[in-house]
Amino acid sequence: VFFGLLCSILLLCFGSHGAFSLLFQMGWGDLGVFGQPAMETPNLDLMASQGMLFPNFYTANPLCSPSRAALLTGRLPIRNGFYTTNAHARNAYTPQEIVGGISKDEILLPQILKKKGYVSKIVGKWHLGHREQFLPLNHGFDQWFGAPNCHFGPYNHTYRPNIPLYNNSKMVGRYYEEFEISEKTGESNLTQIYLEEGLNFIRHQAMARQPFFLYWAADATHAPVYASKRFLGKSQRGRYGDAVMELDYSVGQILSWLVTLGIDKTTFVFFTSDNGAALTSGPHQSGSNGPFLCGKETTFEGGMREPAIAWWPGRIPAGTVSSQVGTVMDLFTTSLALAGLVAPDDRVIDGLDLRPTLFNNTLTDRPVFYYRGNQMMAVRVGLYKAHYWTWSNSWEEFKKGINFCPGQEVAGVTTHTQQEHTMQPLIFHLGRDPGEKYPISVLSEEYLAVLRRVTSVVEQHQKTLIPGQPQLNMCDLAVMNWSPPGCEQLGKCLKPPPSQPWKCDWPH
Repeated sequence: VFFGLLCSILLLCFGSHGAFSLLFQMGWGDLGVFGQPAMETPNLDLMASQGMLFPNFYTANPLCSPSRAALLTGRLPIRNGFYTTNAHARNAYTPQEIVGGISKDEILLPQILKKKGYVSKIVGKWHLGHREQFLPLNHGFDQWFGAPNCHFGPYNHTYRPNIPLYNNSKMVGRYYEEFEISEKTGESNLTQIYLEEGLNFIRHQAMARQPFFLYWAADATHAPVYASKRFLGKSQRGRYGDAVMELDYSVGQILSWLVTLGIDKTTFVFFTSDNGAALTSGPHQSGSNGPFLCGKETTFEGGMREPAIAWWPGRIPAGTVSSQVGTVMDLFTTSLALAGLVAPDDRVIDGLDLRPTLFNNTLTDRPVFYYRGNQMMAVRVGLYKAHYWTWSNSWEEFKKGINFCPGQEVAGVTTHTQQEHTMQPLIFHLGRDPGEKYPISVLSEEYLAVLRRVTSVVEQHQKTLIPGQPQLNMCDLAVMNWSPPGCEQLGKCLKPPPSQPWKCDWPH
């Protein structure tokens, strides 16, 4: 099971079961086990005590769509095409007006799992393209209940339709219409609906003794934040904390259900997030990235280091804390290996097989590359991180009140113009300085030794890098969710405007 700030949990059941989860925009510092004092995550903390905690786990991008594409392909967004070339180092995702989506040339995890008879389901947000050819059932998933985009809105249908929710291949309603989210209070039953969908799928597959893969991707912690009536007003951190409490409750229900059905010993569960907490959402709709700098949209630690827990009773030693540096792409490779399958050998796979870590807590040295759009911004090698480019967000956006690093400005580091440091990268020791506040002196022997080591890693990476065809360059109002499959039966079809494509503008 796989959870995160965009909360996600991944379940992969062997012999007869399996699962995986990825949550939305949940920060490293949102879990009690990482020091959050609000006591909102007792079930996740228990999950960590029964499994393996990863303090050094990363997403592949500081934004939702590219990180999800990386998770399901095992490949960096620069390789799988989930980036833009419209402007330098820009975060791009899949809003309603995007023309592109996941490439037909990419091979997703559920497509390979079919070789061993796995039934795969996604519950929650997809975010890899909303046009019919990009939807989950056309890329290996057998079942889907959820939405192709974020729950933004409500919209006036004269210029932008509300986001549809799908049951498999047909829409069953729209956010703010059949699936209500209160603008005033933030009340919504969506997390409970997603929980029931996940529990019912697990029960059905267990009864059928069918191996399964569940990708549970609830999005309650993504602004506009929501929670059901039972949880609203119950936390110390406003609506965001309420949503965290409900997601934590949901994780507890899923794990308990596995035990009740007697399949916990054959199910690998992983929890993580798709990017760091969105600090710009304000005090009542933002999470915590703990000691790390900045948040979502940035390639500082707060934007890309995620909470991560692996759980498999009887296989993963309980109460283990691993120093292994991991990424969401490792879940692709590891899941295939656990299922007795191998990753495709006709393309570069960036994911690492974590089985030695999960079962023996062994460590494998590997770099982490921090990309923002088409630009490698930084690299981590061991405990050192070298920034080749720095940028939080533009002065124009900052002056409008958009700040990805509120209260955390570091002179010369959290720059509001794109600053290149390729000739003399900023280097930090993440053990001594997890907040990236004190660059190592360029005159020190330590700096020179680290620079030689990092330079070799970067040169090798760039030598073998073949960027994929960018999928997030073009926009068009005509491709929005006007008439999704199934709208006819509901009387919910809307007339699209004439097609007038343009190059998407990505300000961050």
